[in-house]
Amino acid sequence: MSVRNTPESVLMGIPGWEKATWQQLAGGLTNRAYLVDRGDMRAVLKIDDGPRAEPYNSRDQEAQVQSMAANSGLANPVLVARDNIYMTEYLEGRVWTDDSLRDNKNLRQLARAIRKLHALPLTGRSFDARTAARSYAKRIESADADVTRDCLQLIDSMPRLRNVCCCHNDLVVGNIIAAPDIRFLDWEYACDNDPFFDLATVVAHHRMSPERATILLDAYFDGDGRRWQEHLDTMVRFYNALLWLWLKSRSR
Repeated sequence: MSVRNTPESVLMGIPGWEKATWQQLAGGLTNRAYLVDRGDMRAVLKIDDGPRAEPYNSRDQEAQVQSMAANSGLANPVLVARDNIYMTEYLEGRVWTDDSLRDNKNLRQLARAIRKLHALPLTGRSFDARTAARSYAKRIESADADVTRDCLQLIDSMPRLRNVCCCHNDLVVGNIIAAPDIRFLDWEYACDNDPFFDLATVVAHHRMSPERATILLDAYFDGDGRRWQEHLDTMVRFYNALLWLWLKSRSR
């Protein structure tokens, strides 16, 4: 690790944070994350271990989307975004778990927050599933070639994006926090996408039952969710194919 990439050296270059203390946080596949405390404020500092590329946002792109969301009460404010350094205000609250999705009140609150997210202005950057899928496929062992091919074919068969909106694109429970209103963490994938991708992420990633998925859809569409069930099912298959490729690419 180079000296300039230590938390101490990074904080020395951020006015007001030179004497802050820090502790490393778990997780982070492409960066190191730290909880930073200067006494009157806490923040989360991320230091990238290498250059960022598709399907990730650049740190500047991520900051633009997250700041827009923060202005609408959906995210914590961005404090620093420069090259491989990203620092956001630490958000006090309760991070959701799978159990949170078993509460009908929570599902309805989540649906309202997602709808508010989808009403934000477009980001100007579109989700490129085909590029992401092929990037993942290159890192998958040949023993999984048949399933990899099937996943790529399914993703290729999806129609081009038409009705897009600002999406988070990674709405797993670890990125949802009650503070007490819902806010979303980790905007590194956020860009313009089919709104059903966010809904499918919630449903497919957490293996929600059809009954619970209907509650989410009804809350999102003001009681008219069943009319959109087929489109959600299609997007769930799409999400599962992309998730399989991502997981396999990480298992090497």
